[in-house]
Amino acid sequence: MLTVDGVSLSVGGRRILEDVSFEVQAGEVVSLIGPNGAGKSTILGVIAGDTKPDSGSVLLKDKPVGEYSYLELARLRALLLQKTQVAFSYLVHEVVAMGRTPWRGTKRAHEDDAVIEQMMARTHTEMMANRDVTTLSGGESGRVHLARIFAQQTPLVLLDEPTAALDIKHQEQTLQMSRELAAEGTAVLAVLHDLDVAAAYSDRIVLLDKGRVAANGTPAQVCTEERLSRVYQHPIEVLEHPVTKRILVLPRR
Repeated sequence: MLTVDGVSLSVGGRRILEDVSFEVQAGEVVSLIGPNGAGKSTILGVIAGDTKPDSGSVLLKDKPVGEYSYLELARLRALLLQKTQVAFSYLVHEVVAMGRTPWRGTKRAHEDDAVIEQMMARTHTEMMANRDVTTLSGGESGRVHLARIFAQQTPLVLLDEPTAALDIKHQEQTLQMSRELAAEGTAVLAVLHDLDVAAAYSDRIVLLDKGRVAANGTPAQVCTEERLSRVYQHPIEVLEHPVTKRILVLPRR
């Protein structure tokens, strides 16, 4: 679905990305992790087609991202930004409906109402459907924009810190929904700061450090104490859950 090959990018004379390569297949959740400034949000912008790299390529369905029209891209990938603000007093259901815009005038347009209702139910935003989006809390707003992105129904979903500002319940629901979308065949690429959450919900993890790929593999392969402690410059413990046997990734306190 997605192939990132040798992507490098400099901004203002500073190297932000250096020879970044990885893939995301249909039906899997891949997490991008790394310290602040590692280049996680920047590579999402390159993948989305919003930023042109100095070198390297990004292929969506084996075609360079730059060769797609804006409408074609909108039908191929959906992007949730770190901070998404609505400046006008739209109702919540109107914001979610914006995710259906790429399908206007197509055979899929007849699905709009059903998809909007389904995604609002899955993100637990249906009870606020008629609220002014500018009156929502940060967490409520985040869930509304998740519903909008999911309503776009693209084969690739890009999420930049989707759990920011969410409480534990809604963090878990959001990540579980990402897994459900993957089970339905969607390719999901998410920037996550919580290492334990990334280890729990990802099929694979790409660790970025200073704009380079420091590791790429399964959670168990990537999340070693030595590697994470070195990259994050803080002692990190990797333990085994006594019941589920999955790895737990925790800062040493």
